Amino acid sequence: MDKNFEEDMVQGKAYDSKLMKRLLGYAKPYWHYLVLTIILIMLITGLELIRPYLIKLAIDDYLNGHKRPMYEVDISEPYEGTIFDGKKYIRENGLSEEEKEELKTYPQKLIIKKEDNYYLVDADEKDILKGTQLSKSDYQSFRQYDVNGVTKIGIIMLIVIVVAFLFNYLQVYILNYTSQRIIFNIRQDLFSHIQSLSISYFDKNPVGRLVTRVTNDIENLNEMYTGVLVNLFKDIFILIGIIIAMLRMDYKLALVSFSLIPAILIASIIFRKKIRKVYRLGRIQLAKINTTLNENITGMETIQIFNKEDKISKQFDRINNDYLNTARKEIGLYAVFRPSIEVIRSFGLALLIYYGGGQVISNNIQFGVLYAFVDYLQRFFAPILEITEMYNILQSAMASSERIFMILDDDSKIHNVKNPVPITRLKGKIEFKNVWFAYEKDNWVLKDISFTINPGEVVAFVGATGAGKSSIINLITRFYDIQKGEILIDGINIKEYDKHELRKHIGIVLQDVFLFTGTIKDNIRLNNKYITDDEVVKIAKHVNAHHFINKLPKGYDEPVMERGSTLSAGERQLLSFARALAFNPSILILDEATSNIDTETELLIQDALEKLMKGRTTIAVAHRLSTIQNADRIIVLSQGVIKEVGTHQELLEKEGIYYNLYRLQYKESFFA
Repeated sequence: MDKNFEEDMVQGKAYDSKLMKRLLGYAKPYWHYLVLTIILIMLITGLELIRPYLIKLAIDDYLNGHKRPMYEVDISEPYEGTIFDGKKYIRENGLSEEEKEELKTYPQKLIIKKEDNYYLVDADEKDILKGTQLSKSDYQSFRQYDVNGVTKIGIIMLIVIVVAFLFNYLQVYILNYTSQRIIFNIRQDLFSHIQSLSISYFDKNPVGRLVTRVTNDIENLNEMYTGVLVNLFKDIFILIGIIIAMLRMDYKLALVSFSLIPAILIASIIFRKKIRKVYRLGRIQLAKINTTLNENITGMETIQIFNKEDKISKQFDRINNDYLNTARKEIGLYAVFRPSIEVIRSFGLALLIYYGGGQVISNNIQFGVLYAFVDYLQRFFAPILEITEMYNILQSAMASSERIFMILDDDSKIHNVKNPVPITRLKGKIEFKNVWFAYEKDNWVLKDISFTINPGEVVAFVGATGAGKSSIINLITRFYDIQKGEILIDGINIKEYDKHELRKHIGIVLQDVFLFTGTIKDNIRLNNKYITDDEVVKIAKHVNAHHFINKLPKGYDEPVMERGSTLSAGERQLLSFARALAFNPSILILDEATSNIDTETELLIQDALEKLMKGRTTIAVAHRLSTIQNADRIIVLSQGVIKEVGTHQELLEKEGIYYNLYRLQYKESFFA
């Protein structure tokens, strides 16, 4: 990976509005689900915040309610109260301000405990000698109001908990369902886009890095949609709700509680700046690990053949250690930040208890208010920690989205024209007119190449490695576009055809056969449902592959391991012939198709090749000159230029490049 690119990624923005807008664009089709989730979160927040207040009511109005003054009124008064000794006693804490104003002329009574006895006394004098001693049953009758109140609050609390659970379940389910749909669409778009990119893109980008984009980076976005997009509203609602609740109960106590907010903000800002670079660097190093793993596991056979296990292990150990050190830095920052927030919270609780406890002792506030403040303050810090976590998730999502959109914005494609020429069946005439081609700027691989291949002709290309043989094949199939000149098929520039339709009419048999995980028959028809099982068998017999397929335990349903590792090179090559024939191409390309086949297998496919090439324009690239001696023409390339053209015999008679190649390969028989 380019060093400057790494530095740019580490220094990238923590929040990019353009990237976020694009990410939210994927969420737009599901806006109604997200709105429903936000509504549920608002309800859940309200239900969570009401619980400390209910406990406060239980403590102040009922558990300690008997310690508050009562109005002594006539039994005829229409207020709920306790009947005792011909009078009705109405609790102050159960009345509104208007009702208190109406009853202020009535005497106020108070229950006082002296040793193990309770006395009903005048609220102003508090003299037990002038009061009335209450029996145990009388005292319990006065407390029945509290028992009923606590029971009512307990039922309300149970309902709140159950309803909050149901709302939480719905919110989590809907949010995760929506997130998974969004991530599915992003992953689908990314993979589809990767498939549409030209082969030149894959020449420059390691497979491991692309796999990281489709897996790890997409998963980071999943965390953003589930952990940030909607839950941010939840934390904001909780913070606002707590602030409002605390200010309404006691603004002085609230201001004491909020005095530590600046310390929290300072700690969060410092942590954010420190964690930013570390987190992005970790994502880059993880991509390096994936790239290295993919490369080395794919090439494990070569590594073991050349006994390079130790060297590769040390190389991976170095990359792995870099990631480990970065992970340690990240953990170290968390290890400082989290305890710092805990210390601030503990200090805040201590300050609250010190000040609030004094207010309770001084009877300026009730104990239930202090309890509610302690509960709210503890709840106040949880959203702050979550919002800090969200910053890291957002940081990761921004870094991942940069990489994802970098791929999605890459236009390294072979573009189709707007109105392509329709293809029914190609005749197979191929013309190169003054073609110049380079993989990299001005580094010409083909230089002013011109030739014509007539329908049904068999033309072979030979030459040393790097002469441009495979490049010609890549250009015919439009895996790459030329810089100068024209390539015509049936008299029409191939750029005028739809590239996908064009490739359907060209069959390619490569030297390195790629087989997909699946069954034998799946690899022959490549999941084309129009090719029946009977046709698969017929095609396999045609290319002499049936004899080895039939010997497999499950025949055509035999599972094929990754890249066909359980099959021999010859067997894989025979399957590639069957695959090419299954799609009945107009043009057949054989790129070193028999180079890995043993002599016995080669004899089997010679007959198949003749049948396969019959009625088709065939282009063969071969190092083994014996396989192309019957070609109609042989074109000899050297350093991107056509040097010789002719039949096998004509080229031998010229005693040029082809003659020398043939002599080197068959010098024993040549000089016999």
